[in-house]
Amino acid sequence: MTDHHPTAVIILAAGEGTRMKSARPKVLHAIGGRSLLGHAIVAAQGLSPTHLAVVVRHERELVTQHVHDICPEAVVADQDDVKGTGRAAECGLDRLPGDLTGTVLVTYGDVPLLETASLEAMVRAHEESGAAVTVMTSHISDPSGYGRVLRDSAGQVVGIVEQKDADEAQRAITEINSGIYAFDAALLRDALRQVQTDNAQGEKYLTDVVAVAHGQGKRVAAHVLADLWQTEGVNDRVQLAKMGAELNRRTVERHMRAGVTVIDPATTWIDTSVSIGQDSTILPNTQILGATTIGADVTIGPDTTLIDVDIRDGASVIRTHGSLSVIREGASVGPFAYLRPGSDLGAKGKIGTFVETKNSTIGAGAKVPHLSYVGDATIGERSNIGAASVFVNYDGVTKSRTTIGNDCRLGSDNMYVAPVTVGDGAYSGAGTTVRKDVPAGALAMSVAPQRNLLGWVEEHRAGTAAAHAAQAARLREQGENS
Repeated sequence: MTDHHPTAVIILAAGEGTRMKSARPKVLHAIGGRSLLGHAIVAAQGLSPTHLAVVVRHERELVTQHVHDICPEAVVADQDDVKGTGRAAECGLDRLPGDLTGTVLVTYGDVPLLETASLEAMVRAHEESGAAVTVMTSHISDPSGYGRVLRDSAGQVVGIVEQKDADEAQRAITEINSGIYAFDAALLRDALRQVQTDNAQGEKYLTDVVAVAHGQGKRVAAHVLADLWQTEGVNDRVQLAKMGAELNRRTVERHMRAGVTVIDPATTWIDTSVSIGQDSTILPNTQILGATTIGADVTIGPDTTLIDVDIRDGASVIRTHGSLSVIREGASVGPFAYLRPGSDLGAKGKIGTFVETKNSTIGAGAKVPHLSYVGDATIGERSNIGAASVFVNYDGVTKSRTTIGNDCRLGSDNMYVAPVTVGDGAYSGAGTTVRKDVPAGALAMSVAPQRNLLGWVEEHRAGTAAAHAAQAARLREQGENS
């Protein structure tokens, strides 16, 4: 929450982003688990503005739906055929109340690292200085491609010139325009009516508002931001990857400074929406994505991907892929486990090696240690599922559920053909196919007599190594018995 609340924030997101070479609008490409536009909206929401407007054009319906998914109260404005940031801001302003007063902040939908704190600092500086316009600027060694900030002999900002319209002397200026502004609302509305399109690009530049304000004798201020990353935009997939890596570096560092051990930050990817408790440890080659929440003293990884997983205190997850699942206090998962949506592992429970679970609840202290599939099942507390067991939940038409009671000891290589219920304290033998309910305390077995066909290998596999071994063994037995 901030003490400086702008009257409005206008986010410009109308561009096609042709350099992305994508059917998807540029602002909908994502880094850190959130779209570029999503990052811009979240940063703006942190200011608690009275109004939030997003200007759209390319793939309007897709972008509009995305805006409303993130921020239902946002106003969507359509940019018309007049090109340029000035016209985009004007279209956004036209969707807001005509008697708007106070500070209007203009930012962009493709500047994902810009933080609420930086915007708040600019709004504060703007309002405390009494400026009509404040532009966020940075100093860079190679300003090629950027608009240059023009100052007079007293150091006051008098205008901004775009790269293509700049002369040689102006191109030597290293202070660049980020394109992010704080305006007095009345000044912005009046100045935009005066801005023309008589420039090399034939566009209505937002930068020209600076010159209009200066020409009217209004104060124009610059708010210099030292962190250049926050003003960087994304125009192609190379920049997308670059910004994604920097955002991830910052996210990982934030968690480490909050008390999380990350063994190898270079191979650890954490989305911005993830929360991790103190004294948890993240091992190499781990991705923690979406709305994943991790408690305290948890160990994750190595070689693990988690998406929207809730992990409670003291749990461990090793070499696992999981999504939309819950792992409760002190439970252990992996290595080489696959948790599909709806998996819920109870406190101190275990999902072990090469186990796949889906839409199943495994009770506190229960174990599925090895080589099993558990789908559409409820397993009671402290029960143990033997190796190589399969919960047969699908008959080709309908998926059905299996219920295992508390304190069951079930054998290896069991098949549970749903719907079926195994009562509390029941046992089963190895190789059992459970087709009928098992009463509490009963032993379930699939009993069939074992048949041994003597001499079958020598007769049907003559000449093989097995036949030679069998013949040798028979001769030894005959010798021992003679």
